[in-house]
Amino acid sequence: MTVKLGLMVPANNTTMEPELLDWLPGSQCRTLRIPRGKGLLGPAEIPAYVAQALELARNYDPTQTDIVAYGCTAAGFIGGPARDAEIQTRLAAITGKPVVTTASAMIEALHHIGAKRIAVVTPYLDLVNNRLRAYLEQSGITVLNLASFKAETTDQLAAITPEQIAALARETMTSDADALFIACSQLPTRDILPRLEREFGKPVWSSIKATAWHAERVLAGKGTVKA
Repeated sequence: MTVKLGLMVPANNTTMEPELLDWLPGSQCRTLRIPRGKGLLGPAEIPAYVAQALELARNYDPTQTDIVAYGCTAAGFIGGPARDAEIQTRLAAITGKPVVTTASAMIEALHHIGAKRIAVVTPYLDLVNNRLRAYLEQSGITVLNLASFKAETTDQLAAITPEQIAALARETMTSDADALFIACSQLPTRDILPRLEREFGKPVWSSIKATAWHAERVLAGKGTVKA
């Protein structure tokens, strides 16, 4: 499916647009970059970050946009499912288009494959990792094991390589997990997911893969989303 995608990401994100277009071949993407500082997002930064995102969303041309993706995983899950749904609703009202959030796409994908017990890889600090655990658990998904790079700055985050992610995934995956999820739309995962799935014999998903999958399903009428 060819998609005219409106993508909203943190200003530092260099990974999500090219990987989304790889997952959605032939599609187009207009990316709006949300200003932010060098530190990773935490609860204290979220209100200002969301306010900037809502203001930026007014720049989308509805004639050139099929669907909008709010592509910051942490900015979605930190406030919990209800807050993520509120952001989704407000963006849909502003843009007049269906909106998917990466955080909710994560849940949709894990529910779709029947994953109830998972292993997780993130780049986040402990406070944010705890919010991620809570978000997943509120959605009926138990985190059996979580490992993190604990990046403190956007520069440290950008320096994480696919091979480092694959190595941490191998250390984190457990035999009793239904799937592995790699959270964060800045982490480059496109090339390693198929390899890890073969190694584990289990589904391996990332924030970007889940967003692409959910956006495509919504536009095909197979998923539910705010509009």
